Amino acid sequence: MLDPIWTTAYVSRNHGYMVFDTLFALDSKFSPKPQMVGDYSVSRDQLNYSFTLRSGLKFHDGQPVRGVDCIASLRRWMVRDVLGQTLADLIDDMPATGDKSFAIRLKEPFPLLINALGKVSSPVPFIMPERLAKTDPFQQITEAVGCGPFKFVAEEFQPGHKVVYVKNSEYEPRQEPPDWASGGKVVRVERVEWLYIPDHATAAAALDRGEVDWWEEVIPDLVPALAANPNIIVARSDPLGSMGFLRFNCLNPPFDNLKMRQAVQAAADQADFMSAFVGDQKNWNRCLSFFTCGTPMANGVPSAAPTGERDFGKAKRLIAEAGYKGEKIVVLDGVDQPDTHMQALVGFELLRKLGLNAELASSDWGTLVTRRASKKPVDEGGWSIYTSDWSGADVLDPSLNPGLRGNGLAAPWVGWLTDSRLEELRIQWLKATEDSSRRQIAAEIQQRAFEVVPYIPTGQWYPMTAYRNNIKGVVTGPALFMWNLEKV
Repeated sequence: MLDPIWTTAYVSRNHGYMVFDTLFALDSKFSPKPQMVGDYSVSRDQLNYSFTLRSGLKFHDGQPVRGVDCIASLRRWMVRDVLGQTLADLIDDMPATGDKSFAIRLKEPFPLLINALGKVSSPVPFIMPERLAKTDPFQQITEAVGCGPFKFVAEEFQPGHKVVYVKNSEYEPRQEPPDWASGGKVVRVERVEWLYIPDHATAAAALDRGEVDWWEEVIPDLVPALAANPNIIVARSDPLGSMGFLRFNCLNPPFDNLKMRQAVQAAADQADFMSAFVGDQKNWNRCLSFFTCGTPMANGVPSAAPTGERDFGKAKRLIAEAGYKGEKIVVLDGVDQPDTHMQALVGFELLRKLGLNAELASSDWGTLVTRRASKKPVDEGGWSIYTSDWSGADVLDPSLNPGLRGNGLAAPWVGWLTDSRLEELRIQWLKATEDSSRRQIAAEIQQRAFEVVPYIPTGQWYPMTAYRNNIKGVVTGPALFMWNLEKV
């Protein structure tokens, strides 16, 4: 899928970083830095923001980047993003103030506005030409035309097999050194091919023989063999790790019933999920948090968290209290994604142990992404549970975590929980100006989340990447960044 706004899928996000660019970009200190923006100012009352684009920005079709392109792109992104929706509610006006400038005028101060424009992970507020950005946010764009460091080669695109990019020779990078998504995006190769190789042994063999240069995410079982090759570098791909989850569809039976969600939570054990596909415990952590462990908002374990032994007795009592009548439960299983697949199998077996009528719906990841958007009952192509993981950057805090929204059908991401208390706490967090207040409110959000169970955190793990040792200049971070690379 070529539209990184329409979906939160990471392959589409990574594609977005190749083709598009952002107004601000996050560095490794979690600080948003100007990227497409050259200058900006904020009024004393914190209500008026003025932005001027840096010179030399052009789309791949040769047209200059304008203020109206930024406005249209942000409006489309705000419909689909958790933090973007909050920003949209606070905007009084967003006018173009010149060919290369625009303003955001707020109804009330919003301390996280620049952070929102520099959001590093899905969906990223990428800037598109106005003609594309006017596409319905719930429909996919049909072209991949941005102003980023690479150009998408449409005529060589083979869905499910190959994506081709070439260097954008007209891209003018910033002068600062690259740091995560920020800084200068200097392209040092002429062409990049992304190949879809579904068989992991085949992918490993291709890397081992030098037929490919990089394997984005190595399955844990194959890490030792690749690490033994002196011509291959194996490393953690994301310093924040990934946060696994089992997500409930709260719209339809049986998980529209709180007691059913609480039942699965009572019986779940993170060790089962993590050991199933990560294996070696040095590469995963128990993480009883809805925010990325090791970061400021993951402070302490709430009393409502299931910290003790799994409790099948409690789970079965809750199922009985829920009045479960054997309704079919569909577990989505993305067989070509090891993290999704193995967690789905663990979740499926857990449901069966609880005596629930569970069915595994196995498909490729692309099909799963399409199906998870369905709000229909399971008998009409809907779903009940799906498992996957977020980059730690996606769930750092309440402004970002899409799984903690309680605004039902208005939510920009799947699951559709309705819980007014979660929404109230989130607004309190967004308006807080002191870190100490934010940490306290974040703890209250976690407590509420373990009570209403929008999803079950299944652990924190560290994906591994592998590339040939003639690849230099790799920029690490919470997404795949391919600028600065050299093949020597």
